[in-house]
Amino acid sequence: MNKQIIKTGILFFIVLILLMGFSETLEAQCPMCKIAAQSNMKNGGTAGRGLNAGILYMLATPYLIVGTIGFIWWRNRKKQKEE
Repeated sequence: MNKQIIKTGILFFIVLILLMGFSETLEAQCPMCKIAAQSNMKNGGTAGRGLNAGILYMLATPYLIVGTIGFIWWRNRKKQKEE
């Protein structure tokens, strides 16, 4: 059973690395936000960097929630098998 889990984990990380390697840079802002951020950056402001950081936080939140639920589920299953 452990060998199967290790193989699955290795395959998952290989696929993840391949997907990250072939990804392209994307613009993740609506046109109005992009114009406002560019205008602010040209005038010496830092609102654009803050906006991009906020987008990344919003992107990461669902993955963190699902990952936490998955970890708790896995830990409980592991405890049940040990009993």
